[in-house]
Amino acid sequence: MATSVAAAARRLRRAIRRSPAWQGPSHRPLSSEPAAVQASAVRTAFLNFFRDRHGHRLVPSASVRPRGDPSLLFVNAGMNQFKPIFLGTVDPRSEMAGFRRVANSQKCVRAGGHHNDLEDVGQDLSHHTFFEMLGNWAFGGEYFKEEACSMAWELLTQVYRIPEERLWVSYFDGDPKAGLDPDLETRDIWLSLGVPASRVLSYGPQENFWEMGDTGPCGPCTEIHYDLAGGVGAPQLVELWNLVFMQHNREADGSLQPLPQRHVDTGMGLERLVAVLQGKHSTYDTDLFSPLLSAIHQGCRVPPYLGRVGVADEGRTDTAYRVVADHIRTLGICIADGIFPGMSGAPLVLRRILRRAVRFSTEILKAPPGFLGSLVPVVVETLGDAYPELQRNSAQIANLVSEDEAAFLASLQRGRRIIDRTLRSLGPSDMFPAEVAWSLSLAGDLGLPLDLVELMLEEKGVQLDSAGLERFAQEEAQHRAQQAEPVQKQGLWLDVHALGELQRRGVPPTDDSPKYDYSLQPNGGYEFGTCEAQVLQLYTEDGTAVASVGKGQRCGLLLDKTNFYAEQGGQASDQGYLVRAGQEDVLFPVARAQVCGGFILHEAVAPECLQIGDQVQLHVDKAWRLGCMEKHTATHLLNWALRQTLGPGTEQQGSHLNPERLRFDVATQTPLTPEQLRAVENTVQEAVGQDKTVYMEEVALALTAQVPGLRSLDEVYPDPVRVVSVGVPVAHALDPASQAALQTSVELCCGTHLLRTGAVGDLVIIGERQLSKGTTRLLAVTGEQAQQARELGQSLAQEVKAATERLSQGSRDGVEAHRLSKDIGRLIEAVDTSVMPQWQRRELLATLKMLQRRANTAIRKLEMGQAAKKTQELLERHSKGPLIVDTVSAESLSVLVKVVRQLCEQAPNTSVLLLSPQPVGKVLCACRVAQGATPTFTAEAWALAVCSHMGGKAWGSRVVAQGTGSTADLEAALSTARAYALNQL
Repeated sequence: MATSVAAAARRLRRAIRRSPAWQGPSHRPLSSEPAAVQASAVRTAFLNFFRDRHGHRLVPSASVRPRGDPSLLFVNAGMNQFKPIFLGTVDPRSEMAGFRRVANSQKCVRAGGHHNDLEDVGQDLSHHTFFEMLGNWAFGGEYFKEEACSMAWELLTQVYRIPEERLWVSYFDGDPKAGLDPDLETRDIWLSLGVPASRVLSYGPQENFWEMGDTGPCGPCTEIHYDLAGGVGAPQLVELWNLVFMQHNREADGSLQPLPQRHVDTGMGLERLVAVLQGKHSTYDTDLFSPLLSAIHQGCRVPPYLGRVGVADEGRTDTAYRVVADHIRTLGICIADGIFPGMSGAPLVLRRILRRAVRFSTEILKAPPGFLGSLVPVVVETLGDAYPELQRNSAQIANLVSEDEAAFLASLQRGRRIIDRTLRSLGPSDMFPAEVAWSLSLAGDLGLPLDLVELMLEEKGVQLDSAGLERFAQEEAQHRAQQAEPVQKQGLWLDVHALGELQRRGVPPTDDSPKYDYSLQPNGGYEFGTCEAQVLQLYTEDGTAVASVGKGQRCGLLLDKTNFYAEQGGQASDQGYLVRAGQEDVLFPVARAQVCGGFILHEAVAPECLQIGDQVQLHVDKAWRLGCMEKHTATHLLNWALRQTLGPGTEQQGSHLNPERLRFDVATQTPLTPEQLRAVENTVQEAVGQDKTVYMEEVALALTAQVPGLRSLDEVYPDPVRVVSVGVPVAHALDPASQAALQTSVELCCGTHLLRTGAVGDLVIIGERQLSKGTTRLLAVTGEQAQQARELGQSLAQEVKAATERLSQGSRDGVEAHRLSKDIGRLIEAVDTSVMPQWQRRELLATLKMLQRRANTAIRKLEMGQAAKKTQELLERHSKGPLIVDTVSAESLSVLVKVVRQLCEQAPNTSVLLLSPQPVGKVLCACRVAQGATPTFTAEAWALAVCSHMGGKAWGSRVVAQGTGSTADLEAALSTARAYALNQL
């Protein structure tokens, strides 16, 4: 054994040495000489070490899009993808359930949320928003402290050849308040490995106790530090590697309980390790960043990067270098993983990152337009071999970055013009209006970061109305909360202790294969079988395991088998009921079923006592299940139709369905056109009309790996996995030579489906919106709902046609024209809010908005003609003078204002106020003050004096104003108007 280990070590070192860049770690200060060891070799050496010498399985990096974890904006640690193992919820049939010792290099993003390094990036020499975390894991006690520490020490000192005297370690010093003793075991392990006691440090829980979150698995950790000083003067320690020993669970009440199984979770930042091995004091000086910094220098009109920080960085040039280099890496990684700049959540954070990069590149580095996009090939060159998705999506990344950069620069120019225009209207001591700043911000129309707006105002010596801005922020937060999809109430759940106890007792996972026990009858209906089962365990609402539950008690039931579909894969849980054997008249309603680590937990209310060992019979709600089956098969057809219409590279981003409707997120470069939406519906209708057979079969996961066209998501699939194929038997669909998966819908899916497509009836896309740049969300209905949507769409189309004909005939008077305009407005609202085909909605709205413009033009022409006629009548009645106060009939305030304007245009030295009596005593008022009037004579004050006399209100400016009131004595109102004007004149 020792011989084979030594041989493996020699082979590993030879493999490393074969890299021409590998010459061992250098400890020189910052230097312009070529790096001694390439970052790619460092990454490879780590992975090969754990695979070849210690039998670890290498797993790919997970996407930086969190998989089913709403607590995260981005994957921010190597352990994220293994959370199901730590929590005990991993599907026992999945590949992950078999993991014992694994290693990988994980893409991580820390920007937004609890871990947020965004604003620190550029300010120093170490912070990054994207980084790579090298890690090794041991699950279920495969190995623990001694092996983990030994492996880490062996890799650092024997493979990377870091001098032992430059490595320090720390261990957990205990926490008396939590009842935790010092981790002397780890201390003794380091001492036995030859680390001098003087370089073994102890720290408390803040430094050396790692927690996943407020609750969940946690444990003491030991950290390995590197001494930058190298024994010269006081040590300068930087953390290199963190080894976490998960052995506790933080409960909801804050207490700590032992975990059923212990795990090792380690993480070491590649960037910092490379800096150590290349003898650099900054990660930005390594070959992970130097190609980018060189490209920035070549593409911008600035001096080369010198690594300066703080006051030494004159003009913040080096800060901008670091910001741009870091951010373009993050943008490339995120976009390659399907996160696009958008307006909420992770997409909003990415949008801020992109715009921050644009600001620094254009304002400080003087980069030309389109510069950021030109850096994408450099990112692909440095990271593409490790993460091939960068190579596959390089063109899309560059296009998205360039498009958003151009849009932001255009917004920046518009923003400056708006700020300048607003400043011209402010007094010397006025604050900049919050409503204008908000309209410029990311939450408003232009998408400028608020800190940039404040900086632009600061440069002009103007203070922003911060209190007003805070009010807008609170209103926006409330609006988003109202618009957000309702969060489903957390049901009963099995925690890590409950799952561990079930596994300790040897309770097998729930057999849920009966959920697929249904058949299609000759009459076209579906027959759903019942399921006989035994109660294995009962749980109270707080998750406590009990032997029985009483009448009226909400509880969780664990059975040996079930025909209920537990919510997963985007399909809603089944509903239904169960009865006890021999007591079929007492129904136990089941509200939902959830999967917890392979166990199906049924959430029910007990009308009578129920206890462990009872025999029960389960019945699913047939209408609910059939609705879900219909929507799920329709979802597969929709996915297929989108690929047919938009191209084979079209990727699903997520979906959710229940009996009412389905939601489907798809990656798109641009919003779908009405023609594309209609084509998608037609493709689905064709498949439905052909009433194709839907084939379903479980196969080995390995058989699905290389099938061209097979649809799957970034999920952990069980093995064997269920394949759903429309119109083609599964065996034929999975034959790579058949190319069948390119010709029809073939997907990995655990959901319940129709057995023939005809029962879908119809599919109508009723909604569409951009979630973010590159992601479109579609809403659709099927069957009877789809038919109703089409009928409503046709009815509204007829109304639009009638409105078009009315407009073509022309209006003889303003009342009729206004009526038509209002009818068009009501139609716009009806079309905008009705459940109807989205392609038709888009077409009808375009037509209606064109009709609205034509109607408004017609109204303006009519009003101008009426105003001209009334203006002539008034001029004939009044001789030239400084004042006209009179009454005139006018259909609307708009007409009255036009009469006042035309009078003043023809008699510019005359101040005019007109009243127009309306039905039921209402009076309209409009006025304009002559150009040469005294400064104290304002139109707004004049209108206010008259309208207040009539018990009304007025608004306007110094020159022109309008208002309303009510009076039966017009002469008194006219007298008030004349008296006020004569007093001012």
